[in-house]
Amino acid sequence: MPDSAGGVETLCGGGEPERSDSLRTFGEVVKAFRKRAGLTQEEFAPRVRYSLPTVASIEQGRRFPPGDFVDRAEEVLDAFGALRGAARHLSRQPGLASWFRQWARFEAEAVSLYTYECRVVPGLLQTEGYARAVSFSVPPLPAEEEMNDRIAARMARHALLATDRKPPTAFSFIVEQAVLERHTGGEEVTRELYDHLLSTVEQHWNVEFQLMPLRQPVHAGLDGPMQLAEAPDNRWFGYSEGQKNGRPITDRKEISVLHQRYAKMRSQALTPEDSLGLLKRMRGAL
Repeated sequence: MPDSAGGVETLCGGGEPERSDSLRTFGEVVKAFRKRAGLTQEEFAPRVRYSLPTVASIEQGRRFPPGDFVDRAEEVLDAFGALRGAARHLSRQPGLASWFRQWARFEAEAVSLYTYECRVVPGLLQTEGYARAVSFSVPPLPAEEEMNDRIAARMARHALLATDRKPPTAFSFIVEQAVLERHTGGEEVTRELYDHLLSTVEQHWNVEFQLMPLRQPVHAGLDGPMQLAEAPDNRWFGYSEGQKNGRPITDRKEISVLHQRYAKMRSQALTPEDSLGLLKRMRGAL
């Protein structure tokens, strides 16, 4: 599935990524602080509210640490910010297809991120239930451990939406109304997704959310989903994705075309206020 966060991070396919030096290093840092605190893995796991196998996998560098694990471990181990700092430099996330990893690094540092999606809800806006439903819809089906890694990586990326980042990233999402009307995963999953979208849009002043209506005779996004990211030095990068592949875009002429298309779609989609109103009506109809 695309993950995209618009720029699609994929939940399906790609196989289990290799371990990275940064993950192994982070695991060693956690282990060192755990031993400094005089805790065994068996004692540490319940304090961070994760299973013993999960803690062991993180310490061995085989599993990407979810954001709440990092926060809990930081507090339990009194790590004076070292774990949070180390987590910011992790370069590999299970669940990210190999072609998406480079874009994920751009995404993590972007000061502006624009996303148009016509297939699924962007990954940065997904709930765990929706992410699972999408992944199980697209063959081949993953093993349970692989699925858990994918979901953990997806949910960890939600931290990018935080308004207390310095500077906070400015997000623009344009999503086809049809994507939400599909009710992927069933009514309960859709209800939870709608509630999550409403909460995210209403509580994050740095998130602009627009729905492209079902009827739009003139549509600048007919070539498919796309993402644009502005780096801290104000350079722009693009990303497009298809079946089992993704392509970062650096050519300035191509990026200019994507900007033109995205600007046009912003004018063709419902306003943020009207989009929020439609989303509330859709939620009320469930």
